[in-house]
Amino acid sequence: MQPTGRRFDLWLMDDPSGDGIDRAVNAASEPWVHLVTRKPPRGLGYAVLEGLQSARGDILVVMDADLSHPPERIAALVEAAERPENDMVIGSRYTKGGTIAGDWSLLRHINSRGATWLARLFTWVDDPMSGFLAMRRDLLARAAGELDPIGYKIGLELIVKCRCRSVAEVPIHFSDRALGKSKMGLREQLRYIVHVRQLARWKYGELARFAEFALVGASGLLVNLATVTAVSEALKATGMTSRVALLNTSVTVAVLVSMASNFLLNRALTFGDRARGPILKQFLLFASVCLVGAVVNWFVTTRLATRWTDHTLGLQTAAVCGVLAGMAFNYVGSRLFVFRRSTRP
Repeated sequence: MQPTGRRFDLWLMDDPSGDGIDRAVNAASEPWVHLVTRKPPRGLGYAVLEGLQSARGDILVVMDADLSHPPERIAALVEAAERPENDMVIGSRYTKGGTIAGDWSLLRHINSRGATWLARLFTWVDDPMSGFLAMRRDLLARAAGELDPIGYKIGLELIVKCRCRSVAEVPIHFSDRALGKSKMGLREQLRYIVHVRQLARWKYGELARFAEFALVGASGLLVNLATVTAVSEALKATGMTSRVALLNTSVTVAVLVSMASNFLLNRALTFGDRARGPILKQFLLFASVCLVGAVVNWFVTTRLATRWTDHTLGLQTAAVCGVLAGMAFNYVGSRLFVFRRSTRP
């Protein structure tokens, strides 16, 4: 505040830690420092959201309290946030001039870059995972009642749901925490994937659900290949020598197992928010839809292949169109007949 001549209020959101933060704040006795001992729900995202609602300024700044984010860069973020062309400003480790302290392990680099890659569904900024950001208060109104953060990546939540089209980046030096222990672990990584899925559903609607359905279908291909190989080898070990019997048995089992895998994944994930009926009845409906989808695939492929005379390229292109047509039919059939919308509120 002294070098900039600006006035700030500092809101410390405690979850509560019981680490003596209340004694430290009372000892400092600064009127601009506020400590909020929170109640459930706990979590960094909810703490930030409550802090944004508590703060009174026109420019809101979010940063970690462990000094991994440099306080001396707050002024640069605020100046950029005051420019009307910027919806949000983030303190970036990866933009030109940004640096990272310490020797990150290969796994940590992979985790960071992988999370950044997933965020490309929503933004192309260099460091969408940054928790150091500034924005004008009026932009929060764009997401009134819609913010529902999962995990620790509140910045990505704000970029998406506040509909930030222009996000500026200010280079920072990111320091490793001197005390305490990072909450980053497998659980938080899984929560981040759930968060990305939730944001995709919010932004892209039915298209995101169809993409999930397609990913489940791709996993079914892997299950099919693994099963047909395993069953074939198992039958050979029992002494079966008939090639026809080996082929028919292994392929039949592989089709049933992959179909069951697709059904269970779609029931739990793609259509997890839909009504749950008797599992056997739903599986039989799903199998029926997939059977008709296979006929649609065959029909589209054969009809297009007869029109596109190039034997190689025409046949391959027709086959791709057939697969897409069959997948689209399977999705619509599953959505309308297998996993119907729940009537419960």
